[in-house]
Amino acid sequence: MRTGVLLPVFEDDAGPALGRALEAERAGVDGVFCYDHLWPIGQPERPALAPFPVLAAVAAVTATVHLGTLVARVGLVPDAVLLAQFDALTALAPGRVIAGLGTGDRLSAGENEAYGLPFAPAGVRRAQLRACADAARRRGLPVWIGDGSKATRRIAGAAGVALNLWDATPEGVADEARRAEVTWAGPVRDDLAGTVVRLARAGATWAVFAGAVDLEVLVAAGASLRGGRRPGR
Repeated sequence: MRTGVLLPVFEDDAGPALGRALEAERAGVDGVFCYDHLWPIGQPERPALAPFPVLAAVAAVTATVHLGTLVARVGLVPDAVLLAQFDALTALAPGRVIAGLGTGDRLSAGENEAYGLPFAPAGVRRAQLRACADAARRRGLPVWIGDGSKATRRIAGAAGVALNLWDATPEGVADEARRAEVTWAGPVRDDLAGTVVRLARAGATWAVFAGAVDLEVLVAAGASLRGGRRPGR
């Protein structure tokens, strides 16, 4: 199982995100990821950096770490623009880009409304999600679909891509991993190293952590699953 961290993008500038990405790469973390929100959920007074410019800046100062959206939401920009952003990021970091995609939900609907962006009915957003997932996969990108409902789970299965579970229990991961590839993301609820091991045993192929994660502990836990070998060593 690979490990990753979410970068701090709810900031006024990209400095903290770039610093965290460099620390993660030096420590041996496999990937760094960005949210795609116009503000932190429930906090419209706070700033939020767009994911693709941040990841492009990260691509310019790193060499090995994977870069991903968690998740880029359909409907914030036209589908063609969303895919073009992945193309541009891939040109900067070939072989390192992960296309995390999602539909958004009622918790993020207010972001669209505040900026005059249509929040399409769920069926329309799911159709956009499937089209973007198929297009990203044809580009050779690993694709993760953010879990939100049984319908989005069916899309992941039909498209043959990974399902990303947010803050799921190891039991929930194991249940979905019986059917398809599952990646996991969420905060640390208790022991970080133990969480990594439990998620790996449940069948997750990635575990991406939010918040102030101890990178050395994270990498050591991942290395223990590889027989003690740290990434790139």
